[in-house]
Amino acid sequence: MNTRLATALSRPFTLGSAKLPNRIAMAPMTRGHSPDGTPGEDVAAYYARRAAAGTGLIITEGTTVDHRSAGYLDGVPRFHGEEQLAGWQKVVDAVHTHGGAIMPQLWHVGIRRTAGAPPFPDAPSMGPSGIELDGTPGAGETMTLADIDDVIGAFAKAARAAEEIGFDGVELHGAHGYLIDQFLWERTNRRTDTYGGDPASRTTFAADLVAAIRERVAPDFPVVLRFSQWKSDNYGARLAENPKELETVLTPLAEAGVDAFHASGRRYWQPEFPDTGSDLNIAGWAKKVTGKPVITVGSVGLDSVFHPGSLSGDSAAVDSIDRLLEPLERDEFDLVAVGRALLADPEWADKVLNGRVSELTPFSRDAVESLH
Repeated sequence: MNTRLATALSRPFTLGSAKLPNRIAMAPMTRGHSPDGTPGEDVAAYYARRAAAGTGLIITEGTTVDHRSAGYLDGVPRFHGEEQLAGWQKVVDAVHTHGGAIMPQLWHVGIRRTAGAPPFPDAPSMGPSGIELDGTPGAGETMTLADIDDVIGAFAKAARAAEEIGFDGVELHGAHGYLIDQFLWERTNRRTDTYGGDPASRTTFAADLVAAIRERVAPDFPVVLRFSQWKSDNYGARLAENPKELETVLTPLAEAGVDAFHASGRRYWQPEFPDTGSDLNIAGWAKKVTGKPVITVGSVGLDSVFHPGSLSGDSAAVDSIDRLLEPLERDEFDLVAVGRALLADPEWADKVLNGRVSELTPFSRDAVESLH
């Protein structure tokens, strides 16, 4: 691997109060190994192994906030409850012991909720307009203003708990068709009140949520928001057709207090708006239109793209990451999030930073069968 790239990835980075030893982040990936929503010692060890091998920032799998309709799968960790937060405390301590930084990804699935899902099996699925991602109306309840206030309060409560436990920041899951994204996207948000309408109005829910968090945490406690154009099983979905529309969506969120954007693309090397003549990917454009730090992600280190919903069935060979070099050196993006490659190989960061690329482990189904 290009030694210049190792040098670029090795640079420390400061995001608010978080001091990151390098530019490598672990992308959030749902694992489902937390019985009753409680991360155990195996989960703590799983994240700690990545930190011990040089991953600068760990972003945890999605963990649900304290709202009756937030979750949808058994084994997904929760970010509420005395036992659950005590489990997260052990995760934080384990990662910090090895010099890494860690943020929980706070999550509400919205209309994607499955009937009977824990911990509130009788709770309904709900979204901004009760519309499923495929456009099907009546797929769940339309959120009332009281529902919206409750969800915003749950996120703010979780962010405050994260700071008290010792996390280095929080990431809000606003991508891939989950609740925050459902408010941002025209197909799932048909509201006619202040939370719906044109693209700027559809950001109101997310902006209010971020503002509520900012009121509950320290001014320098980092708040990251993950967003995407594509949705699960709808890779052609678009929040923005051009840079101006992207600026319309992201600017209110930056003004509300987002410190960095985690821009989820499926292929980090692809230009997002090729008609402009620019090679910037979605993360690069997010930085250009907001001026905020950004995290890029999307098939880093592997030769095939991620297909949501089929993680356990995919396999992928190790691929070069040399295409990261020039945009990293130009600071088009600030951090690089690694998903499946880091899932398969806990020592991915150490091997990449120290010239051991030939030792990298390819991704396979075995990588998701257990926490390793």
